[in-house]
Amino acid sequence: MRTFVLRARSAPTDSEKLMAEVGGSCHTEILAHCTMNALFMAQSHREDTTIHLVLESTQDYSRTVTINANEMTQVGGFHEAALLEIVRQALVASAGMTKEQTRTVQPGVTVRTISFEALLKELTQTHSVYMMDKKGDSIRDITLADNPCFILTDHIPMPKKTMSSLKRLGVEKISLGPKMLFASQCITLIHNELDHQM
Repeated sequence: MRTFVLRARSAPTDSEKLMAEVGGSCHTEILAHCTMNALFMAQSHREDTTIHLVLESTQDYSRTVTINANEMTQVGGFHEAALLEIVRQALVASAGMTKEQTRTVQPGVTVRTISFEALLKELTQTHSVYMMDKKGDSIRDITLADNPCFILTDHIPMPKKTMSSLKRLGVEKISLGPKMLFASQCITLIHNELDHQM
């Protein structure tokens, strides 16, 4: 299983605000771009791939929208609007949830009121977790472990205290090269590297 986690610190958990911020300062379109590159390829979808979208701009609890390619039965299209609609529906479904609850939105899509930190603690129990960092080891120089999980962020950098927590959890830093890339571009390059290694 290939797993991706996008920490979208500026993404609103309010469904209307989410859609209103497409192309705005919160850059909520990144959610669609990352979902597209994580789960789909030309004329097909990637099996055994999951993406967790962690939306953190909230008045109560973060929302983690999880999309599992193996279990999805309907997408509504492979364009930005259709993929954002999946996230919007998940946020609508999450109304009234209390801390660390889970709801199924549709086959292959769930929404949880779980923080990024709590999610990562869970994932490190079952995955080899990697954090994108320009100062990390080159992805071309290491052999990626089975069941890898890759952490990415939106345009807001990961806080220093989070980086310390990730280090304590055994998360490895890896680099895709000297240039700063969009999270969605990172996902494409990671898939390509895994396709060659496995």
